[in-house]
Amino acid sequence: MHPEAYSCYGICTNLPGSFLCHCPMETYGDPTIKGGCITTKKSFPGYKIALIVSGGFILLIVALVSPFMTHKIQQQRVKRLKEKFFKQNHGLLLQQLISQNTDIGERMVINLREIEKATDNFDKTREVGGGGHGVVYKGILNLHVVAIKKSKIVVQREIDDFINEVAILSQVNHRNVVKLMGCCLETEVPLLVYEFISNGTLYHHLHVDGPISLSWDHRLRIVLEVARALSYLHSATSMPIYPRDIKSSSILLDDSLTAKVSDFGASRYIPIDQTGVNTTIQGTFGYLDPMYYYTGRLTDKSDVFSFGVLVMELLTRKKPFIYRSDDGDGLVSHFGSLFGEGKLYDIIDAQIMEGGNGDVQEVAALAVRCTKLKGEDRPTMREVELILETMLVQMHAPSCRVTCNMEP
Repeated sequence: MHPEAYSCYGICTNLPGSFLCHCPMETYGDPTIKGGCITTKKSFPGYKIALIVSGGFILLIVALVSPFMTHKIQQQRVKRLKEKFFKQNHGLLLQQLISQNTDIGERMVINLREIEKATDNFDKTREVGGGGHGVVYKGILNLHVVAIKKSKIVVQREIDDFINEVAILSQVNHRNVVKLMGCCLETEVPLLVYEFISNGTLYHHLHVDGPISLSWDHRLRIVLEVARALSYLHSATSMPIYPRDIKSSSILLDDSLTAKVSDFGASRYIPIDQTGVNTTIQGTFGYLDPMYYYTGRLTDKSDVFSFGVLVMELLTRKKPFIYRSDDGDGLVSHFGSLFGEGKLYDIIDAQIMEGGNGDVQEVAALAVRCTKLKGEDRPTMREVELILETMLVQMHAPSCRVTCNMEP
């Protein structure tokens, strides 16, 4: 093709007897003259500009809304998790308690945020006690110093024990029973909040290193206070409550050494018209009633046995769960044998042998009665309470010399 002859300086397409001349792509103008095709300036069509602008706007909205939506999704996930734990932790039982007693409703339900704040998010430095099954934290909640009990192991039976403790303590009001402040069911493991008792456990005070422990006066008063608490639980509540795990480590002492019975996870309600109930065996080796252990039948006398062992521990400062005599006897059988032979001095703590008098012998006799093999041979806790009350009154009564000198 020759542009000079046919006047086409663009793209020439031959046709029969003729030709077609047009400018190349991205050019415009007159292709029949030299330099007539001019390059088009690159520009975006309007629809492309609109797409870019709207796409950028959408991205901006997504960037602004995304954190909010993520937060809302997390909140919903946490809420669903809390609801799941609430049902798993027998929250319906708590709701039933609340409906029956408005006082419980006002103080019982504590949310997780409050507890985390009270314990500095369960800081290690806030731990004040615990054992194989859980940890106790000290915290401040609503201007009150509280103890917060948290289980270590997620086992349904332990969760059941926690909620059982809530049910028991929410209906108990006694100066020698630890006071329940509330609970939180919004975690995988439920949390129990109760009054903080500042002076440790009876076990700690009895088994400190060195010869000095609690005086005889303190020990006798503590025995009486524990007896009062058990007598109340057995006979003064709407339905008898059997703690079934009485031991020195579950007796708390405050600053004035007042005893507070705690740890009601293993407790059971027993209907008034039933003398005993078959249950899964729960308790601590050394304190456990042998008849309850062998038969599984729980009665008020099961607690009486454990109380008797506790009294022996107070008298001897021996640990019931590990003590063995030279003949291999446990604390209960060895104590009973020595009592029968008139050789109690072989086992009684030397500190109270010096500070006590005939009361030690009477208390020892009561401990032996409480630990009789057959439940029917043991006294009730109400009888025990009355015996100890009388003993304490006599111990603090003026001697004959004082009253006689006052006579005319």
